[in-house]
Amino acid sequence: MSTPLRTSYPVPVEDLIPAAREFAAELGEVPSQNRLMKHLRIGKDKARAVHAALTEERAEDRPEIRLHSVPDPDESTAEPTTEAGTVNEATEGAPEESAQVTPPRDLLPTTDTAPVDPVPAAAEPNGARGISPAPETTSDSDAETGDEMRPVRSWPVLLLALPAFVAVWSGWVGLGELTGFGVVHPLPGIADGFTLNSAITLPIGVETYAAFALRVWLSGRVPAKARRFAKVSALSALALGALGQVAYHLLEAAGVTAAPWPITTVVACLPVAVLGMGAALAHLIHTRPARPTKNGEK
Repeated sequence: MSTPLRTSYPVPVEDLIPAAREFAAELGEVPSQNRLMKHLRIGKDKARAVHAALTEERAEDRPEIRLHSVPDPDESTAEPTTEAGTVNEATEGAPEESAQVTPPRDLLPTTDTAPVDPVPAAAEPNGARGISPAPETTSDSDAETGDEMRPVRSWPVLLLALPAFVAVWSGWVGLGELTGFGVVHPLPGIADGFTLNSAITLPIGVETYAAFALRVWLSGRVPAKARRFAKVSALSALALGALGQVAYHLLEAAGVTAAPWPITTVVACLPVAVLGMGAALAHLIHTRPARPTKNGEK
C-alpha cells in the first residue's frame, strides 16, 4: 500500500505524481482532489495539478481500455448495460451497429464533485501533514495570544519601592535608636575614625530577607520543603516589619525616648533571627531528596 509523502520541504508536483499514480492504481480510479489532499497531505492547488495530470494520463490510455471492454459473446443480442447492471438508456432503441459499450466507471476520469473541505490544507498542523505549507498570515487571535504571553515589565516596582524604602528605612532606624542601637566603632585599633550606625542593620536584614523569601516562594523552581519554609518566613517577616513600623510611630507620637523592654528584646533578636532564617532557606534551596537504595533504605 502506498504511503503518503512526509518531508519538511515543499514537494514539487512532478515528485508527487508517482505516489498519486500508485494510489490511483490501488483505488482502480482517479482519486478526487480531496482524496489526494488527504492521502498526499498537500494543498488544494497541488492536488488540482496532480488530479489534472492523472486525468490526462488516463485519457491517453482510454483507447487501449476500450479494446478490452468487449461484450460477452453469449449476450451479443442483449442490450449493453452499465456497471450496476441497468440498461443504458442512451443506447436503447438505437441501431445495433451504433451501440457502444460503456467502459466501467473506475476506468473513466472522474471530476471532483465532493464538497470542498472548508478548512484549507495550509491550516493543518505541520506535524500532522509533514509538508511545509504555503506562507500563512497571522490571525488576530494569534496576535492577541502572542501579546498576552509577553512578560509584564517590572520597572514600576522601582517607583513603588522608592517611597516605601524611605518610610521603612526611617522607621527601622528610629526604632533601633529607641532600643539601644546607635553609632559604633566596628574597627577599633584599625580604623578608629570609621563609625557605623548599627540601627541600619534592622531595615537591611528584615526587609531584604522578606523580599528574598517572597521571591523563592513565588518562583516555583525550588523543592517543596524550601517553598513552604519560604512562604511562612516571608509572611512572618512582612508582618514583623509592619509591627516594627507601628511600634516606632506609636512611640514617637507618645514622645517616648526609650522603648519598653519587651520591644527592645524583640528588636535586639531580629538580626540573629534573620541570619538563621536566611541560612536555613539557602540550605533548603540546594537540598534534594535522597534516593532510596535497592533495599528500600535511604
